[in-house]
Amino acid sequence: MTADTPTSPAAPGRRRFLQQGAAAGAGALFASLGHQPVWAAGSDAPEKKEVKIGFIPLTDCASVVMASVLGIDQKYGVKIVPTKEASWPGVRDKLVNGELDMAHVLWGLIYGVHLGTAGPKKDMAVLMNLNHNGQAITLSKKLADKGAVDAPSLAKLMATEKREYTFAQTFPTGTHAMWLYYWLASAGVQPLKDTKIITVPPPQMVANMRVGNMDGYCVGEPWGHRAIADGIGITGATTQDIWKDHPEKALGTTAEFAQKYPNTCRAVIAAILEASKWIDAGLQNKLKMAETVADRAYVNTSVDVINQRILGRYQNGLGKTWDDPNHMKFFNDGYVNFPYLSDGMWFLTQHKRWGLLKDHPDYLAVAQQINRIELYQQGAAAAKVSVPKDAMRSSKLMDGVVWDGKNPKQYADGFKAKA
Repeated sequence: MTADTPTSPAAPGRRRFLQQGAAAGAGALFASLGHQPVWAAGSDAPEKKEVKIGFIPLTDCASVVMASVLGIDQKYGVKIVPTKEASWPGVRDKLVNGELDMAHVLWGLIYGVHLGTAGPKKDMAVLMNLNHNGQAITLSKKLADKGAVDAPSLAKLMATEKREYTFAQTFPTGTHAMWLYYWLASAGVQPLKDTKIITVPPPQMVANMRVGNMDGYCVGEPWGHRAIADGIGITGATTQDIWKDHPEKALGTTAEFAQKYPNTCRAVIAAILEASKWIDAGLQNKLKMAETVADRAYVNTSVDVINQRILGRYQNGLGKTWDDPNHMKFFNDGYVNFPYLSDGMWFLTQHKRWGLLKDHPDYLAVAQQINRIELYQQGAAAAKVSVPKDAMRSSKLMDGVVWDGKNPKQYADGFKAKA
């Protein structure tokens, strides 16, 4: 495959590239990647039966949790042990040193570790995408009271009322940092020059805003809705407003683990795919999921803070309510879960844009190293889930700029606002 690989149309045309079943789709996909599907010699049984999967207390850990709670993992011969972690740097360190086998993790963390921009360099792997959409940028009630309720009005306030404005993200190379920077830059705010950027673990965002440590933050749910429920913040934007159906959390591991335990990886992928499908299957399942992950062992919050946005029922804290069709999704006919090469490449373009990478990497080669498409396809086949015919996809972001992975260097250099 080259960087000029034809791209598939973006959703809502997703069914066009989910036309074929897992078996048929596999052949087309591997033809495009120059690979043939190969199962490990001998038994296909998982080499490692118990798999520790780290997670951060966020709604989007749900497919990992439900695969375990519902016993779906046992169907595929593994036992998933969800392990609650305190911060993304903690997840990184435990993945790298082998304390965790896998993790519910930020795409940008996996890519950052692989390239050495997010701590010690180690070869990493993305096994699948876990969810689309469902994060938010929260602005403090104090900002909202002064008229800053979205990116343009925030930029206007910052220009007229000069002071240090502080915004929080969850990990320097992570998804939330990139959504925050993209959103601020869309209104002419240079995030790394015009604001002070701090890193705060997701569950600590609300408490930090309550005591005035930041003007705004970007994080996954339920910590956007929690600020509204507590009356301390408003939703300035949802991340699906920035990029509809954006990649968010990945199932990540080290390259070493993926190579040593391929059958285990396939089994876990299949189990989480089935759990993802179960969550998205209907209202009752979503409510059951919200009830489960709200528990102290997982997210540790009230069920109502989770279930509203999972169902697409949004309020912004200023009296506006709406039904969002692009709420957090875990399956969406399999469209959510495929580890598109172009998704991984996008994060690299933003890392280059903001100076986290000094030089342009070989965008496609890095994505091909990290995204384990063969393992995903085989796990999807086991779970009877369709796969797209193309490992690239096309999306239009909030500013009208199209990302399709074709010319990543030009794309990265094309932004007016950059480091």
